[in-house]
Amino acid sequence: MRQPDLFDTNPQLDLLDEDRPALVYRADPQKVRLELQAVLAKAQAASSLPWSMEALRYHQTVFPQMSRWLPEDEAAQLCFAFAQEVERLLAA
Repeated sequence: MRQPDLFDTNPQLDLLDEDRPALVYRADPQKVRLELQAVLAKAQAASSLPWSMEALRYHQTVFPQMSRWLPEDEAAQLCFAFAQEVERLLAA
């Protein structure tokens, strides 16, 4: 191990190894599917908004993002169903 340079303005640069392949995260589509279906089921079972407005905004942002891990047609169908439920609940 070499002695660190005390005058180096960015000692963290030594931690970067450009030859190392980048880590790639791949979500498990089945876990994503189950989580989205659970959120959708909660909305479908509710007669009034089951979340605070903050939590609703979270779900409206995250739901479509998570759906990107699924096949395109399935993602579109889940997002459409979720949007319909949100519209119904906001009108209630």
